[in-house]
Amino acid sequence: MANKITKSFVDNIPYPDTGQNFYRDTELKGFGLRVGTGSKVYFAEGKVDNKTVRVTIGHHGIFAPEQARTEAKSILGMIARGINPNDADKAKKAKSVTLAEVYTAYLKARNSLKPRTIQDYDRCMKAYFEEWQSKPLAEINKDLIERKHREIGERSEAQANLAMRFMRAIFNFALGQYEDSAGNPIIADNPIKRLSQTRSWYRVERRQTVIKAHDLPAWFNAVNSLPDVAIGRNKHLAKDFLLLLIFTGLRREEGLALQWKLVDFKAKTLTIPDPKNRQTHTLPLSDFLFNLLEARKAQNKIDATEKNEDESPFVFPGTGEKGYMDDPQKLMKKVIEISSVQFTPHDLR
Repeated sequence: MANKITKSFVDNIPYPDTGQNFYRDTELKGFGLRVGTGSKVYFAEGKVDNKTVRVTIGHHGIFAPEQARTEAKSILGMIARGINPNDADKAKKAKSVTLAEVYTAYLKARNSLKPRTIQDYDRCMKAYFEEWQSKPLAEINKDLIERKHREIGERSEAQANLAMRFMRAIFNFALGQYEDSAGNPIIADNPIKRLSQTRSWYRVERRQTVIKAHDLPAWFNAVNSLPDVAIGRNKHLAKDFLLLLIFTGLRREEGLALQWKLVDFKAKTLTIPDPKNRQTHTLPLSDFLFNLLEARKAQNKIDATEKNEDESPFVFPGTGEKGYMDDPQKLMKKVIEISSVQFTPHDLR
């Protein structure tokens, strides 16, 4: 329907019971009004590359007809120059997307990431990039990256490299996710490349520590003595946990989160369904491990009965949100104190 769009005309248009009605201005071609069941919205439309482009201006009441007409003239001018205003708006929004927004989108897209990985990423964002959270990603340039890498490196060279590898993944994601109106990435290049171009990555030797063979007896005796010499409700659990790690080579989190459903007492096997390399593998249980896990199963049942609780699905139950024991750092320090053997859970692999 064609009419001159004025305030009195718009005010008197009834709302349809269903659907939408369109009214086009007789004086400014391309300027119109869309009336729905509960709204009256001004728009401008034209053709770019023989395709109709419609741009919403705003609601009647927020915009007066003459204000909307003025806005429509600007939009129609862009269309006349072959510019799609919707694409331009999309590009503007893409260029203003912040680091925090990109990180949120990154986690949503990488929905297969493990909780521990996400936890590490969250810690990295908070520890090293807190002041960049609200900064548009397009404004984080090579100079900022180089200075930040050097700043973190003054505290820890290894953490500086890890933080920048994480940031490199964020930028690589953004390169494919955010585009301007021409379909080009809003970021021309990944700024982390500066560290390679200037050879600024720190040379960090990979840790290759293990418990030496001649230290094993002292370490083994110290671990077994935990129930007698240590303090804390987890001393029995920690003993079995450390022995499990050294006899299986499991990673720390794999051991802590181990569930009874993965232990087959009949077949004498232990299955790890989703280790870091994404390949499920089954380990045979030696007599020592079989007896250790069988005793642990019986003790867990006794503990649950005494507390009037259901038996935990975890081999090493805990009271926290995760449901399994936290990393027993204090008890590991006790083993180091008794045995004089320095170690971490990774060293037991």
